Amino acid sequence: MTTSTDSHPFPINTPIVLTIAGSDSGGGAGIQADIKAMSATGSYACSVITAITSQNTLGVSAIFPIPRDHVESQLDAVFTDLNIVAVKVGMLADSTIIQVVASKIKQYQPKFLVVDPVMVATSGDLLLEHSAISTLKTELIPLADIITPNLPEGAALTGSSTPETEQEMSAMVDELRALGAKAVLLKGGHLEKNENSNDLLILNETTTLISAKRFPTKNTHGTGCTLSSAIASYLAQGNDLIDAVKLAKTYITQAITHADELEVGNGHGPVHHFFAWNQAEKSDAQQ
Repeated sequence: MTTSTDSHPFPINTPIVLTIAGSDSGGGAGIQADIKAMSATGSYACSVITAITSQNTLGVSAIFPIPRDHVESQLDAVFTDLNIVAVKVGMLADSTIIQVVASKIKQYQPKFLVVDPVMVATSGDLLLEHSAISTLKTELIPLADIITPNLPEGAALTGSSTPETEQEMSAMVDELRALGAKAVLLKGGHLEKNENSNDLLILNETTTLISAKRFPTKNTHGTGCTLSSAIASYLAQGNDLIDAVKLAKTYITQAITHADELEVGNGHGPVHHFFAWNQAEKSDAQQ
């Protein structure tokens, strides 16, 4: 890949990654977090907005799903012009939107599809209608190269109770495999008593532990969006699935570790997507 220059912040032939998700007016999650994460990890981000949320670090006060025909026209606009290598799917709000997204993925067949089955915000607000979960499972998940549920989402997808231990996480593996995605990253971030944040990368034949030191902070808004976007970005850049997941895990861990350097809002603040740039600027200033 050609090295970037000051006049060209992205390398020539930078892989293009599409995020299909909802807008977070607070800027910490959703489309806004996706674009930040894709940009920070070296890809060019484009977007299709599925819903507009009235949201801040304290919670979600309103959700306006984008009409189906406009979601469809956005998808056609980007796919017919841009060379999209990878797609990340986040908040889809309802069954109608899920169906149109699945249809367009089948039509345009991007090389990689990462599905983050967004159902509940960090604040606890519901972001996906319960009636839409079955549509997600039948229409979209089987198309995915990888899905990235957290523990409550994994429980919702399998109809089981939310795991409270790593043993209970492991007990979900077969049911998650049966959903039909090529791989599943079951995120263990909700096991807050654990010293490490342990995820399970579930492939057809193997399960791999992806672990990182846990950093204590309340500023974790947008972690799932950020991680899945980074995976899509690294896949688009030519990494294999396991390496893309490991690179994305390292990136989100650092973004969480530096989250308290930001002062945004009064609730669950965002992670620090551009920690590396800030560190570089500080280093330059000291020289």
